[in-house]
Amino acid sequence: MSELFADRQAQRSTLHNRYLNEQFVRVLKTIGYDVGFQKGQGQYLYDRDGARYLDLLSGFGVFAIGRNHPVMRDALKSVLDADLPNLVQFDVSVLAGVLAERLLKYVPYLDKAFFANSGAECVEAAIKFARGATGRPGIVYCAHGYHGLTYGALSLTGDSNFRTGFEPLLPGCTSIPFNDLAALEKALASREVAAFVVEPIQGKGVNMPTDEFLPGAAALCKKYGTLFVADEIQTGMGRTGRFLAVEHWNVEPDMVLLSKSLSGGHVPVGAVLTRKAIFDKIFNQMDRAVVHGSTFSKNDLAMAAGIATLDVMESEKLIESAAKRGAELRLALTRMVPGYELMKEVRGKGLMIGVEFGPPKSLRLRASWNVLETANKGLFCQLITVPLFKDHKILTQVAGHGSHTIKLLPPLTITEEDCSWIEKAFDDVIAGSHKVPGAIWSLGKTLVDNAVRRSA
Repeated sequence: MSELFADRQAQRSTLHNRYLNEQFVRVLKTIGYDVGFQKGQGQYLYDRDGARYLDLLSGFGVFAIGRNHPVMRDALKSVLDADLPNLVQFDVSVLAGVLAERLLKYVPYLDKAFFANSGAECVEAAIKFARGATGRPGIVYCAHGYHGLTYGALSLTGDSNFRTGFEPLLPGCTSIPFNDLAALEKALASREVAAFVVEPIQGKGVNMPTDEFLPGAAALCKKYGTLFVADEIQTGMGRTGRFLAVEHWNVEPDMVLLSKSLSGGHVPVGAVLTRKAIFDKIFNQMDRAVVHGSTFSKNDLAMAAGIATLDVMESEKLIESAAKRGAELRLALTRMVPGYELMKEVRGKGLMIGVEFGPPKSLRLRASWNVLETANKGLFCQLITVPLFKDHKILTQVAGHGSHTIKLLPPLTITEEDCSWIEKAFDDVIAGSHKVPGAIWSLGKTLVDNAVRRSA
């Protein structure tokens, strides 16, 4: 495979244009990201010329332990070398039992684990489990939340960019504003709601809960007989400096959804952790033993990836490292806010950080800002992410469609030197964004022209 990669890598764009998503290739070329990455190691990526990049995207959060960790590689190789009786189906998996045991030790108030192939599959399972366990049809979710793109998960995703063209979606799903306990109580008061599904910290925007919201929501769910489901697919597994983000607010959900970094970045896997009372209502007799499942969900490679990920997190103390490095990085970035009028706020927990920008006060900057906003809301953040990538070799992302927030989601293995790299790069690029005219605003004109051509 390595020889095949080397032999065909120069054709990657041609292959994707012909057989896959040519629009995505156009995006990469437009913003200058088509550098042809050749290698990944830890928190770093290397392009076709050997240049090193710091990865603050980490595959949308899957590479918490970094790329190609030797423990992960050894675990996966050992499975392939062992001739294990994988996916017998009329047998139970030893490795699935071990991974379930390991995960539930971190969440001792829950009792059972159900494995799936992805985060979206976990959301689908949670919807079914909640409806099956309560006998109720309703699901409540938060506006601006993101839970996946399969039909059930998409029905709980509040972004119209993802929903448009695919409706009608799942009936019985109701949106409330994030951080609005009054709206939640109104929705739950009918006693027809099976579950409230919420990201403890919203991934699209890195939107933080108030200190009252999650504990209050848990209390309301208990009051009205609704299950509290914490979607920790991005926030879990140590990302926020705790194993689960809900731990920051002392909340104990009825179900917890995990995926992304549980995979180690190699073999897709997801887990639904739940109370025994819920599990037993779904799998309640022998002829219902396979009422919900998935062909590949407990495959040995996926289970080994999950076990190896936990091994690395524990041996390298990555949860503690995420808390420490995240606090240092947020403080360094927050100190920049008073010096830059375009910079509004830095927020997050651990190594899930949002840097928000907003309208400036000075007339010249405001005029340039307004041109961008008129062409395409949220376009300004591209004026930060593109030079971060091209000039400072940092890969990051805008935190959602039309968002003014850049999200930092690095591997939990980043070092003090990496944090200094991030701080200096952001300082340089943000300083450049305050110079009108300047190179960054010339880029802005190019992006505006492209946006106008796309809408023509």
